[in-house]
Amino acid sequence: METYSQIDRTLLLLDDDTVFLPRLALAMEARGYDVKQAPDVATGLRMVELDPPAYAVVDLRLLDGTGLEVISKLRELRPSNRSIVLTGYGNIATAVGAVKAGADDYLAKPADADEIDLVLRNVPGDQVQMPSRMMSIDRVRWEHIQSVFQLYGYNISETARRLNMHRRTLQRILAKSEGEPKASIEKQGW
Repeated sequence: METYSQIDRTLLLLDDDTVFLPRLALAMEARGYDVKQAPDVATGLRMVELDPPAYAVVDLRLLDGTGLEVISKLRELRPSNRSIVLTGYGNIATAVGAVKAGADDYLAKPADADEIDLVLRNVPGDQVQMPSRMMSIDRVRWEHIQSVFQLYGYNISETARRLNMHRRTLQRILAKSEGEPKASIEKQGW
């Protein structure tokens, strides 16, 4: 017997990255989803109110708010929805916050369409397969430093204070990280 989520393959993608969003949409359409794209929280909320999708993949931080607002509204209108928070600012605190807000799962960018599809199709209570690529400790540290740096308006002195490190140490880390390759969508096979 087919379940409702197997019949309804509607998917809301919410991300303000104008390159990433349409590419992910194409990749998810190729996997059988009926995709709707939203570039901001306001558009995402309108789409959810008009026709709550069976699935959602939302970015955590957007220019006009947080994707958690959309997940909360979606949980209210369609409790059976499967939602994933996808973010470049991955850490334990944001993962816990996303799950408390109603997300079923949390993936750090870069996550490819196969990983996203696997998590969306996961039935609650099933054993989730671990992604084939895990972030290194250095990458997690770098992501955390970048998120704090952004949070404090790219102020090196305040960021160093909040991270409890010397300002010059932070400057060296950031200088090394400037050459850090951004996760290219092409490299992800999209």
